[in-house]
Amino acid sequence: MAAELSNSKKAWSVLIVSTLAFTVCFMVWMMFAVIGIPLKKTLGLNATEFGLLTSMPVLSGSLVRVPLGIWTDKYGGRIVMAALLAITVPAIWLMSYATAYWHFLAIGLVLGLAGGSFSVGTPYVARWFPKNRQGMAMGVFGAGNSGAAFNKFVAPVLLVAFGWTMVPKVYAAIMLGTLILFWFGSASDPSHLVPSNVKFTDQLKALKDPRVLKYCQYYSIVFGGYVALSLWMVQYYVGEYGLDIRIAALLAACFSLPGGVLRAIGGIMSDKFGAHSVTWWVMWVSWICLFLLSYPQTDFTVVTVNGPTTFHLGLNVYMFTALMFTLGMAMAFGKASVFKYISDDYPGNIGAISGIVGLAGGMGGFILPILFGILMDVTGIRSSAFMLLYGVVWVSLIWMYWTEVRRAEVMGSNAKAFSLQS
Repeated sequence: MAAELSNSKKAWSVLIVSTLAFTVCFMVWMMFAVIGIPLKKTLGLNATEFGLLTSMPVLSGSLVRVPLGIWTDKYGGRIVMAALLAITVPAIWLMSYATAYWHFLAIGLVLGLAGGSFSVGTPYVARWFPKNRQGMAMGVFGAGNSGAAFNKFVAPVLLVAFGWTMVPKVYAAIMLGTLILFWFGSASDPSHLVPSNVKFTDQLKALKDPRVLKYCQYYSIVFGGYVALSLWMVQYYVGEYGLDIRIAALLAACFSLPGGVLRAIGGIMSDKFGAHSVTWWVMWVSWICLFLLSYPQTDFTVVTVNGPTTFHLGLNVYMFTALMFTLGMAMAFGKASVFKYISDDYPGNIGAISGIVGLAGGMGGFILPILFGILMDVTGIRSSAFMLLYGVVWVSLIWMYWTEVRRAEVMGSNAKAFSLQS
C-alpha cells in the first residue's frame, strides 16, 4: 500500500512538472505569433514571408518529434526533456540580437526544438498511469498547449513596454527556471524503458499500419490547424478589424486558451466514450465553424423598386471570436482523442507512434501558415485561410466515415443501423 501511494505521488509530480515544461515550451514555440508583427513591419515582409517566419520553429519542432519519441522510449523522458530544455535556452536569448531576416529563420529552427517536447512528455507521463487513466494523463499534459495563450498575454505587454527584444530575454529566463523545476520534480522508472536490444527499425515497423496514416491526417487538423491559427490570429485581428496588438492578442487567446486547457477534458471524455466517438463529433463541429468563418466581408447591391440597395454580410469581431472559441474547444478535444487512439492501439510503442503522428501535426502547423500567406497574397482575402481548413476537414470526415463510422458505435448508436440509415 505504501509503495502504491508513493508511486502515485511520484506519478502526479511527474505529470505536473512535465505539463509546466510543455506549457513553457509551447509559449516559446509560439513567440513569433506576437513579435513577428513588429518584425514584419521592420523587415518589410509580405504575407508569405511572414508565414514562413512564423513557421520555422514549427518545422524543426516537427522533424525532431520521431527521434525524440524513440529516444524517450529508450533513455527515459526525464533525461531527454531536460536536455531539450537546456538546448533551447541560449537560442531564445540570442533571438534578441538578431537583425536580418535570415537570422530569425536560422535561430527559429533551433528555437523550434521546444516544440518537440510533446513527443517526449506524452509517452513519459502516460507510462506512469494505468491504461484506463492514460487518456486523462495525456490530456492534462497536452493542456500545455495553452502556452500559446500565455504567450499572447505576456509578449504584448513586454513588447509595448520595452520593445520586442525584451521578449526573448524574459522567455530565456523562464525556460531556465523551468528546467530547474522539472529536474527536481521529475523521476525515472527503468521499467518504462524499451529493452536496449530493441532497434529503432523494430520500433518503426508499426508505422506500416495504415491506421497510423489516418491518425496523422486527423492530427494535422486538430493540432496542425491549432498551431497555424495560433500563429496567424493576432495579425488577422490587427488587419481585419484594425485592433491594437494588445487587444488583438487578448482576443486571439480566446482561441488558444480553450484549445490548450480543455485538452484535459478531451482526454477524460476519450477514456469514457472512446477515441472514435469524440473525434467524429470534433470533426463535425470544426466543419460547421470553419464554414461560417470562411465567408469574407461582402458588400452586395440589390436592385429594388426604390432603387439600388447595398447590404453588408460578414462576421463582426464578436461573432468571429465566439466561433474561434468554439473551434478551439473542438480542437482541444480532438488533440486528446487522437492520442487516446494511439495509447489504445500501440501501448508498447507509444513513443515512436506518437512521434510520427506528432510529426504530421507539426508539419501541418508548418505548412498551413505558409499556405495562408500565399492564399492571401494571391486572392487578397484574409478568410481564405479558413476556406483551406474547411476543405481539409471535409477530407477527414469522408475518410473517417468510410473507415470507422460504418463499422463502429458513435456515442452509443448501433453502427449497423447507422450504416443502413445512411
